[in-house]
Order: sequence, then C-alpha cells, then structure tokens
Amino acid sequence: MTVATFTFIGLAWTKPRQHRLFHYITAGVTMVASIAYFSMGSNLGWTPIDVEFIRDVGGGVVAGTNREIFYVRYIDWFITTPLLLLDLLLTAGMPWPTILWVILVDEVMIVTGLVGALVKSSYKWGYFVFGCVALFYILWVLVWEARRHASALGSDVGKVFLLCGSLTSILWFLYPIAWGLCEGGNVISSDSEAVFYGVLDLFAKPVFGALLIFGHKNIDPARLGVYIHDYNEKDVMQKDKAVSQGNGVNHAHTSDANGHSHNADQV
Repeated sequence: MTVATFTFIGLAWTKPRQHRLFHYITAGVTMVASIAYFSMGSNLGWTPIDVEFIRDVGGGVVAGTNREIFYVRYIDWFITTPLLLLDLLLTAGMPWPTILWVILVDEVMIVTGLVGALVKSSYKWGYFVFGCVALFYILWVLVWEARRHASALGSDVGKVFLLCGSLTSILWFLYPIAWGLCEGGNVISSDSEAVFYGVLDLFAKPVFGALLIFGHKNIDPARLGVYIHDYNEKDVMQKDKAVSQGNGVNHAHTSDANGHSHNADQV
C-alpha cells in the first residue's frame, strides 16, 4: 500500500496540475490503507467481542468465546470506499447528485457492517442485510447506469470504466462473503480473515489504482465534466499564442470567386 501511494503521487507529478485529480484520489486510498494495515500488523485497532457461534477447531477442541474485531479496518473502508467510488463515478461522468447519493449509500454499507461485527447476538444479521442491500444498489449503479454514462463519453473512457468497474464489482461482491465467514459466522480464524481481506484489498486498491491511472493516461478530465482551473492558465494560454505566432500562423480575411468572404489560415 505504501509503495503504491508513492508511485501514484510520483506519477501525478508527471502531469499538469489540472490532470492530477485521479492520481491524488487513488493515492489517498492506498495512503489510508497503509496506516490501517500498519495498525493491524502491530496488533492494534481491535476489540474482543463475544461470538454467536463457537468454532470447532478439530480434535474435540473449540476456539475461545471471543473474537478479535478489527474496527480499524472499517475506519479504513469508511474513508477509502467513497474515494474508490469517486474514481469510478467521475470516470463515468456521472451527475454530482448521483455521486453524492451513491457515496452516502456506501457509508451506510460500511457503518452497518461495523455495527453488525460489534454485536454479539443474532441481531448482527439484520445489520448484515442492511449492508447487503446497500451493496447491491451500488453494484447496480456501477454495472448498469455508470457503465452507460462512460460508454457515451467515448470508447476509451468506456474501456477504462468497464475494466475497473468490473474488477470492483467482482471484488466487492466477495466482501460480504468474507464478513459472513469471519465477523458474522466465526467460521474461520482471525489469521485467515486477515489473509482473505488482505488479498481482496490488494486487488481492490493498488491493482485497481494502477489500472485506473494507466487508463486515464490520455484522457483529459475536462472530457468527463471535470474542468479544473489553475492559477497560471492565462500565462500558459499567452505562451501558446506566442508560440503559434512565432511559427508564422495568422488568419487572413479573403474572398472567393463568387464574392463570398471567409477566413483562411496563412503560414
């Protein structure tokens, strides 16, 4: 996560300031994840919760009655999943009201997942259902509505969104399965949980980010409805104008054989 963060920031410096939006958003995702994984790797950011189901580890031995719930993982997701959606929905050129609404639904999904993980009774599955409903709505927006928006912006934009949106949709569909096996059903151990979520996060963040930034290499954010002003815009425009004039390009007013006037470029 840390290597990806510095890589994305480094790539941002190769672009004009107006074209760094997606680099910074994606670097923000991996930066927050770096801190979260530092905390979990240091065995911090968790709390013990009584389990609903006691796990049989074999040989007549059962696991303890408590389970580590890493709440720092949910703090990570609360910050990073909206940024991931922002990457995708801005790529698709979605309207701002829709983007804000989808992000709100995403926050509901993460919070209900956290609350469900912290509840020791069967009520946790009610929160799980709330989170799954929110997830299915988000996936519907990505698979149907946003994909159509992206395709309308051009084949290059459509391909980037199809690749990154498909990857996100598949991976996010696996997260509730992981939750059911880990925090919910206590089927697998906390070590196996760390591997399960870790692999998903690796593909959902650094790999996703690399594909997205590479796909945006030749796409001007202004095409997506994201025009970003810079303080030296006027100076750049004047410089470009001076270069054009220095190349001997000027416009002349001429008339054709029928007497109709028009502008012609003369070099």
